[in-house]
Amino acid sequence: MSIRKILTGVSGLDAASIIKDAQKELRAPARRLFGKRILTLGGLAMLSGCDLTNDKSVNAMLRKMSSFNDDAQALLFDPNKLAPTYPESMITRPFPFNAFYDIDEVPEVDPATYRLQVGGLARGKRVWTLEELRALPQESQITRHICIEGWSAIGKWGGVRFADFLARSGADTTAKYVAFQCADNYSTSIDMPTALHAQTLLTLTYDGQVLPPKYGFPMKLRMPTKLGYKNPKHIVSITVTNQYPGGYWENQGYNWFGGS
Repeated sequence: MSIRKILTGVSGLDAASIIKDAQKELRAPARRLFGKRILTLGGLAMLSGCDLTNDKSVNAMLRKMSSFNDDAQALLFDPNKLAPTYPESMITRPFPFNAFYDIDEVPEVDPATYRLQVGGLARGKRVWTLEELRALPQESQITRHICIEGWSAIGKWGGVRFADFLARSGADTTAKYVAFQCADNYSTSIDMPTALHAQTLLTLTYDGQVLPPKYGFPMKLRMPTKLGYKNPKHIVSITVTNQYPGGYWENQGYNWFGGS
């Protein structure tokens, strides 16, 4: 069976075209930065046989490696397979703070004036208050957060199943992407099969309490099937789209799929 046939079977989506979009984005020079940082030149030469005096040769190999990673992760992803869950006794205390800025730069969001905007391919409710989100059916999970920097931590997250939120917002779930903009100027995007995964949670609480600012108040998208940088915090807008959205780290060379 071809890769395209396998991927198209995931939630009826043409996932192969998602990978194609991500591959196109790797052509921009800035998007190769991360790959250049994590690979030694000697290692790159040994693995690829590329000419290190030729920047075009190096960049071509980096693009191939990143594209291969996205292909492999998308093939391995099973939208029906659940990530491991843990007992409360295994929660990491304190749960680590992690961002692309220091903790004293965490944004302050006023809950009284906060509004979550839903845009793009959605025909339902487009503006949500925190009170409305908290009134939706809630569930919780204790799952492991895996950071690309090499550490992991277990936390307890509570909130609205994201698939349910998308349904209530009238989102077109045959679209390819869901993109996020955040109050801290962060952005990222995910594939629709991951958005609809049973453990993808629009979280409003941490460990039974209102989500603290350092963990993403007023809300964080929690996906135990993705690496930490794919889990946006301080979300202010969600866009359903068929146009490749990229993201803060993805535009600097991180793999787009970002599976854990």
